[in-house]
Amino acid sequence: MDKPSIPEDIRRFVLTSIPSVPFLEALLLMRADPLRSWHRESLARRLYVREKTADTLLADLCTAGMVARCPPPDTDCFRYAPVPESLRERIDRLADLYSTHLVEVTHLIHSSLDRKAQQFADAFKWRKDS
Repeated sequence: MDKPSIPEDIRRFVLTSIPSVPFLEALLLMRADPLRSWHRESLARRLYVREKTADTLLADLCTAGMVARCPPPDTDCFRYAPVPESLRERIDRLADLYSTHLVEVTHLIHSSLDRKAQQFADAFKWRKDS
């Protein structure tokens, strides 16, 4: 039997913590230059997304504990700062895996989105017995 290309712990991490490919791309971009301060505009330019989308990505990354706001006075910027250390290690492993298994990781993220969309749609189905 072939060993799965995505280890089970990383698979769970992706399914529970990585809501979209742009989220992952933003995370990995910030990870690649951890000392850089990222503003919404610069992230939007690098990811080819709208500033509003970049703003949402930064807020979501912050909520997830993967990035943090820069200290005053420049609180409109963010830096890569995963806490705890185990999260940093998991992100490092995912980054390594993504560099060699981009398609598999992307499919896994999309399968999660498809499943959530189906669950949402199912919530609105009319039941015969209702």
